[in-house]
Amino acid sequence: MPEPKPIDPHELPELARGVIQRAKFPQLATIDGDQPRLRPVSPVLVEGFTIYVANLRSYGKTHEIAANPRVELCYLDEAHDQVRITGIAEVLTDEEKRREIWDGNALLRRYLGSLENPELIIYRIRPERVRFMREWALAYHEVPIGG
Repeated sequence: MPEPKPIDPHELPELARGVIQRAKFPQLATIDGDQPRLRPVSPVLVEGFTIYVANLRSYGKTHEIAANPRVELCYLDEAHDQVRITGIAEVLTDEEKRREIWDGNALLRRYLGSLENPELIIYRIRPERVRFMREWALAYHEVPIGG
């Protein structure tokens, strides 16, 4: 097994943001009663460690998040470095932010037609904990959220 490169704790936020940028499509974990559910998602906006995910009201995760908004995202890049973001999924109600996301996402506009489409829900996943792990390290490093 290769020896992982040492990590300067001050570099953790930058390392974690790099994984998020490269991996692009994280897995989102939710809870359905007592059954964990996992699926790939395509974030519509990333601001540091706050991740925005679009969703359709008819999707299963809508009910899961309404019942338990505690979620986790896991990013895995091509070098197998990982970032896990544990947080709370909140329905985004800020109209200015919703408009910014809508205007910047042609796919949403193409499939949903209008920002007022009742099927559209945008979740803001507010991070409570961010962890980084380099491939083969087998240990997570806590990443300062404000970093």
